[in-house]
Amino acid sequence: MNEMMRFMRIAGFCACGFLLSAGCFLEAQATRQSSKETMSATQDPLAVHNSSIVIDTHADTPQRFVDEHWNFTDPLNGGMLNFESAKKGNLDAQFFSIWVDPGQYASNASARRTLELIDGTLEQVRRAPDKLALCVTADQIVAAHQKGKFAVLMGIEGGHSIENSLGLLRDYYRLGVRYMTLTWSNTNDWADSSGDIDNPAIKHHDGLTPFGKQVVAEMNRLGMMVDISHVSDKTFWDVMEVTKAPVIASHSSARALTNAQRNMTDDMLRAVAKNNGVVMVNFFPAFIDEQWRLAWNAQKPERQKAQEALEAEYKAKGLPVPYAASDRVDREFAEKIGRAPFNSLIDHFDHAIKVAGIDHVGIGTDFDGIPVPPEGINSAADLPKVTAALMARGYSADDMHKLLGGNLMRVFRAVQAAQEKTPVIAPGQGQ
Repeated sequence: MNEMMRFMRIAGFCACGFLLSAGCFLEAQATRQSSKETMSATQDPLAVHNSSIVIDTHADTPQRFVDEHWNFTDPLNGGMLNFESAKKGNLDAQFFSIWVDPGQYASNASARRTLELIDGTLEQVRRAPDKLALCVTADQIVAAHQKGKFAVLMGIEGGHSIENSLGLLRDYYRLGVRYMTLTWSNTNDWADSSGDIDNPAIKHHDGLTPFGKQVVAEMNRLGMMVDISHVSDKTFWDVMEVTKAPVIASHSSARALTNAQRNMTDDMLRAVAKNNGVVMVNFFPAFIDEQWRLAWNAQKPERQKAQEALEAEYKAKGLPVPYAASDRVDREFAEKIGRAPFNSLIDHFDHAIKVAGIDHVGIGTDFDGIPVPPEGINSAADLPKVTAALMARGYSADDMHKLLGGNLMRVFRAVQAAQEKTPVIAPGQGQ
């Protein structure tokens, strides 16, 4: 009996040991399989793209809201960005550009047009509150993302919109504007632009005037991001001396690759990195492909003549030229050149990252403000192609999370954290 009990006890221990070993083996197999699946997911560009909060800092779509009475939830109808394309491309947040054409609206009418474009953008949220959410902080972008809503933000493109008034600047902030591009392609009364810096007929200021420096200081105080796209080189360096918060370039590429004045030199890229800011790469072929830029510039006299004829036609009717009409002219000329190579765009991302660092680069498409994007990019639905191309060049999932939105979120938070004190906001508007 004792021998039998001892045999059974030994047999039981052996069986338990076998089962434990088998269990450990199966658990290890499952762990390895899970690790492989996780690794596979982090290496899959589409999975990486869809797991990111993707932010674009520049699209000119508000003109369509106002001039065409078109809604963001409507079909694209010739545009590059709408709700459906954003969802397909996992674009989670868009800074809509509030741009007033200085050639169409007199300097004392800029504010009215600015307010109409702001209203047109806010109306999109009112009409589709189940799909869109107005966001004025980084945390609100995250909250909108968690609710499955598209985050709507605004940035003013061109300091002429404030009509030399810090009061108007504050009012725009109260209405939800969270960045301002100091100039557009026109030099204003207090800052020089890259767009006309070589025109001797334009009065220039050698960068920022004393009032221009006050504008930058007031934006810092408010917690509004200072955007240095479009400014002249001297204006850029003046801003870097004055600002007490990180800056953005909402839609600029690399001048080392494409010699457009609108682009950033390597020294500028390094300066933005030192400032802890972020440069958002533009998708316009004239800013990302040198051959396309030269062809576009060669068309300039003929293109200007066509635009002037259009302006005369509408002036006779007492009307400004609608954006759709002006854009149609540019598209016709762009079609004569064709599309820029997709890799030209990726080269600019790659160069900016190598010079400024992965923490200081993002996306500023310029959708609906350019006549044509590069090959392979037709709308926001194609944004995952950028992620795939950069990962094919060796960038990691963490790198892409930063570039696709994390870097902009960091700057947005830093700028708002640098507010001198919380600005006075109309009741119900929040922060």
